[in-house]
This record gives sequence, C-alpha cells and structure tokens, in this order.
Amino acid sequence: MTLSIPELPLVYLSDEEQALINLLRADMLRDRWALQLRDAYFNGEQLIRDLGISIPPQLKGLHTVIGWPRVGVESLEERLDLEAFRWADGRDSSELTEIAEANDLFDESSLAHLDAFVYGREYLAVGSGGCGTDECPPLITAESPLDMTLMWDARLRMGTAALRECAADSFIEAGPEERMLVLYLPDQTVMCLPSESGGWEVVDRDMHGLGVVPVVRLANRQRTADRVGKSEITPDVMSITDAACRRLMGIEVAAEFFGAPQRYILGASESAFQDAEGNAKSAWETYIGRMLALERDEDGNIPEVGQFSAHDPSGQTKIIDLYARIMASQMSVAPHVLGYSSDNPASADAIRFADNRQVKKAERRIRRFSAGWQQAMRLALWIRDGEPPDKTRKIETVWRNPATPTVAAQVDATVKLVQAGVLPADSDVTLEMAGFTEPQRQRIAADRRRSSAATAGRSILDRLAAVNGQEPDGLPDAVEVTGGDDGL
Repeated sequence: MTLSIPELPLVYLSDEEQALINLLRADMLRDRWALQLRDAYFNGEQLIRDLGISIPPQLKGLHTVIGWPRVGVESLEERLDLEAFRWADGRDSSELTEIAEANDLFDESSLAHLDAFVYGREYLAVGSGGCGTDECPPLITAESPLDMTLMWDARLRMGTAALRECAADSFIEAGPEERMLVLYLPDQTVMCLPSESGGWEVVDRDMHGLGVVPVVRLANRQRTADRVGKSEITPDVMSITDAACRRLMGIEVAAEFFGAPQRYILGASESAFQDAEGNAKSAWETYIGRMLALERDEDGNIPEVGQFSAHDPSGQTKIIDLYARIMASQMSVAPHVLGYSSDNPASADAIRFADNRQVKKAERRIRRFSAGWQQAMRLALWIRDGEPPDKTRKIETVWRNPATPTVAAQVDATVKLVQAGVLPADSDVTLEMAGFTEPQRQRIAADRRRSSAATAGRSILDRLAAVNGQEPDGLPDAVEVTGGDDGL
C-alpha cells in the first residue's frame, strides 16, 4: 500500500506559481538588453557605430563621448521635486509624513523618477517593515526594471503579478553572491532561492491577504497600446548622439593628421635633409626646424619653400551645432543647455519661452507619477493597519513648481490674489503659491499658532485687569490669577 504525501504550499512552489515565474522571468530577461542600451547612452558608455572609412585602423581605440542624453534626462528630472504627502481633507498628515520619512521617499523619489525617464518605467514595492514588531513602519522601495517586471491587466488598470530577481536579502541564509526571486501575488509574497536540483526553493511566504499586488509601476510616455512606458532616450536621440560622437572623433583624427600645417620644398638637394655626419634627419626634426639653410642648386636657383593651409575645424563645429539644435528639439530643452550658443545671446523672455515645452512635460509627468505615489502610500497604510484606508479620504502629493519662476513673480501673483479676495491671507495654499516649501509652511503654521495663543492670553489678561480695576498696560507679561472679590 502506497501513501501519497501532499506537498506543503509553504515549502514548495505550485505548478501555477512555477509557470508564472517562468513567464515573468522570460519577460524581464527579454527587455533587459534594450534597458541596458539606454543605460549605456545615459552613462556615455555606448559603442559608436563607425562606417570604417574616415578613421584609420590605428585609431580604432579612440573613443569620444558626448553627454547629451544625460543632460536632457537630468534636466527634466530636476524639475520633479516631491515635497510632501497630505490628506486632501486637510486633516493631520503626520502619519503619512512618518511613513515617507521612514523610507526616505523625498530623496528616493528622485532616483525613481530618473530611472523611469531612462528605462521608461520604475517600480515601487510595498511590504511589511521586517523588524519583527508591529511598530515597524511599512517598507516602500524603488526597484529598477532591470531586476523587476509586472504583469498588467489593462481592463482593471492594475497589476496581477510581479517578479523581482536580486541579490539575497541579509535576513535570508544564503551565499554571499546568491540570487533570489520574489514573487508578488494578490494574496501573498513568495521568496525563493535556487535549489540544488536547478529549480527554486521557497524560503518564506508573507500571507498579507491584500487582494492586490503590492507593486506600483511609474510608467513614462504611456500609450493605450503600450502601458509599460517608453524611455526619454528615444532612437532619435541615440542616432543624433552617435552622429555627434562620430563628428567629434573626426575632429580628433583631423587634428592628429592635419592639425599642423604641412610644408613643401621644391628644388632642394638631398644634403639639406642630412645632419653634419651625413645621416638622414627624421621627418619630425625636419619639420620642427625653425631655420632651413638651403643651398642653391647647380643652376644657381634657390629652392622654393612653402606650406599648405592648416586644417580648419570650424566646418565640423557648425555641424555639431546643428546636431545640438536637433537634439534640443528632441529632448525639449533650450539649445544653450546642450552647449549651443549663437552670436546674439538669448533674452530672458526667449529662454523662458524655450523652457515652456519642458515645463509642460514635467507637469504631465507629475500628474502621472502622483497617482503611483498615492497608490503606494495607500498600500503602505493598508499593510500597517490591516485594513484598506477609507476610499473617501484622498491622498495628495505636494510637488515644487516645475516652472521655477522667480521669487518676486510668485510673491507678486500671490499678493494680488489675496488683495482680490480670492485667497485668504492665512491659508496654507497662499504660502504654497508664494513658493514656501512644506517644512517652511509647517514652521509658519506653528509660529502662527504660538502668536495666536500669545494674543489670546494677552486679551484674557487685559480683561482680568479691567475687572480688577487695573490698567492693562501696567500688567506684567505673565500674571498668576488666584481669585478676587467677585469670585474670579
């Protein structure tokens, strides 16, 4: 009689989980090469495709780098500064600030946005704190698409499964360089290590029971048929970058061969190129000689000496300026950001006009990324409290103005709105429009509360003084009232 022992789901992967891991891992590995190519252009490490015509084999090792993709991407990312999370109904948002500060989100957000622009997407993984106590804040981490992928349901507009492949965490007993898989499912998170049989062995299961995958995707340049997102380093940008690098390399080659003007001598004898001992001088010694002592020939004619015009790189630099203007239109940045300068410097209005398109692009990215950060924060509250947050309470993300207007312009516009009665002078919105950061607004609110309390206390003291028949101005700043004839 044979007994069948069931496999425990805590230790072994089910067939559905194994198939899901294989599918997601194949999807992640398929896209990795394209992502690494964008990363190479961002870091200036791409291989330039050379036609093999203008550059001799001896200079194949010469490598030129132009950082236009990095400059364009960072110029857009620098306009996205996440400052705070708050409840839209105006209630105390200290719990949101506590979670954000515990995860260093105001600094990590810039890394997430940069990866989203370079790779086209970035992922936010949400989980329990992992310190073993209920007081641990939930964990929100930004994950690179090089190591993570998400299965997306376009109809539900949410993920159905996610996979992350990374180095083994410190709290898992594994080798120093061992890899691990983390499978995110709507009801649990499964962590696996490679097994001796070549598969994957489950080492931990977090049965969170949320009903949703605790992974959020920050997608850049989405389309209805492509919800994954596209990089800011487009094929157009890569093509112009390669062309500019080849042009720079051509300038380097021309400087090696034609940077110094070539000389010619007509009618000179062979002895003019020999030293005192009759040995032939090297080409370099002949070229750098400041004086050429040449004798007349047999007919008494003086040899003719002249030189060709040196190589002029101005034609090449004009082509590079053309590439800079094309790249500026592709990356939505002003041409001077890429190093292009004209004879007539641009005015302040012209510079602001050139930045308009990038400002609008930054505003669109803020709207798109805000939804992702808000969803991640709601998942964090859900994991912390064990129940979903109230849907009627909305979370807002506070961003710095991407247009970076001058302080005088912001204050002037805010003052006019207050004078017109559109905004109250003591509103937090007024301070935000004036350009104050979230910590500054909190300090101003605290100062206002202290000032209001001091004013109220002074008013009470003045009324007490009037009841006791004393002059208000004669009271000290602090008075202890113990009683009076009228029972006060």
